[in-house]
Amino acid sequence: MPLYAAYASNMDPARMMQRCPHSPTRGTGWLLGWRLTFAGEDHGWDGALATVVEDPLAEVFVALYDLTGEDAAALDEWEMGLYRKLRVRVQTLDGEQLVWLYVLDAYEGGLPSASYIGVLSEAALAAGAPDDYVDSLRNRPCRSVSE
Repeated sequence: MPLYAAYASNMDPARMMQRCPHSPTRGTGWLLGWRLTFAGEDHGWDGALATVVEDPLAEVFVALYDLTGEDAAALDEWEMGLYRKLRVRVQTLDGEQLVWLYVLDAYEGGLPSASYIGVLSEAALAAGAPDDYVDSLRNRPCRSVSE
């Protein structure tokens, strides 16, 4: 089964159980040399969407899932309108793992909504992210209500 790395709302095991019911959680890890950012403000309902970009000084917490073929196809339908797949290496307690993830096919920039930041931070918390990582998500700048 292909190993999928989630860094945004799909980190939440309950959300993934709804989207991909045949694909168990495999653990967590860190995407080293990448950073979480936001892009595609014109594509989101109320602000920019999460993505990752290369950054040698950064790291991103990820939740890992073993995806069945059926669930991978379903997730592609959900994500592939705006995102594209990329294969990367993630550091886990079991060593380095080759995984795939989705990256937003848009220019970096724009601010996410406060509600989206809440979804991301709750997903990270549910996946077992360290407290300082969850806090850093919660403290990210976001769009004001009037924007």
